[in-house]
Amino acid sequence: MLTLSPGARLSKSADGGILLDLEHGVFFHLNPVGTRIVELIEQSCNPECIVHTIGSEFQAPEEIVKLDLDAFLVNLQKQRLVAGNRSAPGDEW
Repeated sequence: MLTLSPGARLSKSADGGILLDLEHGVFFHLNPVGTRIVELIEQSCNPECIVHTIGSEFQAPEEIVKLDLDAFLVNLQKQRLVAGNRSAPGDEW
């Protein structure tokens, strides 16, 4: 299960948002898709649900969404903004 780090806060704007980690002083600029992904993580959606939702809402092929989601989650995990298990590219969710 993916979760935001305890100190992470999402601040949304018209062009996306910023994910802040108050504990470590880290921030991550997000486009609208990234902001929506963080919202879905906050709602306890699993990666399969995120892929389906993003693909549907942004009219994107799910195979591409899977790859982009994995890369995005790697970046968030490196910044300690997201914790939890994620599937490797190509894995069935």
